[in-house]
Amino acid sequence: MSVFKKRAQGKPGEWYYCLEHKKVEEGPDCPGKDRFGPYATPEAARHAMETAHERNEEWEKDPRWQDAQSGEDSDSGSDRA
Repeated sequence: MSVFKKRAQGKPGEWYYCLEHKKVEEGPDCPGKDRFGPYATPEAARHAMETAHERNEEWEKDPRWQDAQSGEDSDSGSDRA
């Protein structure tokens, strides 16, 4: 008996973008660490890198994700001896 069971590879109609092979896959064929998805269509998977880039830009501009320390030191300098 095998200790590690092989999981199902995915469902038909689930589309992934493989970062290793730089291609769209139905399945998935590659390990989770090497892919984005699942996507509903091959076209959406094809644009996975663009989608990730756009989301990263949105997060970088979102004030909720900014470090709280940016400017704290200059304002609180009078409290230190």
